[in-house]
Amino acid sequence: MSEQEPAVDQQPVFSIEKLYVKDLSLEVPHAPRVFLENGEPQVDMRVATASEKLEDEFYNVTVTVTVTAKMADERVMFLNEVAQSGIFRIANIPDEDIQLLLAVAAPNILFPYARETVSSTVTRAGFPPVLLAPINFEAMYQQSQHQEVGNA
Repeated sequence: MSEQEPAVDQQPVFSIEKLYVKDLSLEVPHAPRVFLENGEPQVDMRVATASEKLEDEFYNVTVTVTVTAKMADERVMFLNEVAQSGIFRIANIPDEDIQLLLAVAAPNILFPYARETVSSTVTRAGFPPVLLAPINFEAMYQQSQHQEVGNA
């Protein structure tokens, strides 16, 4: 029985310890006049990820989504930024795989929460919901790796 205990301790671990909204902001600079405007706004979305090691086995990952909607004359209808974070436990995983988990797997978990927060916040501000398309975090990670190699 004691021979099995070390094997259990060596099992790979990737678990969610806590999900939380780290930062949330909404600006509607031209309210209330913006609500009298007609036409479809131009919506721009930007996504960034960041991670940091908190202590042994614990990492904090943040996905920041910034959504800007502009009218035809370039005036901002609204600017919404959500920083959705999570604390993840990663243990018994090779170091070369940890970065992939932090850059791809964790953001894939966090993004649906950020997307829902954006939609809810924009709706509460009096605008139609913004439905953000899924993000390919693996492609973002590979692109950043290619840029690092190119810069080296």
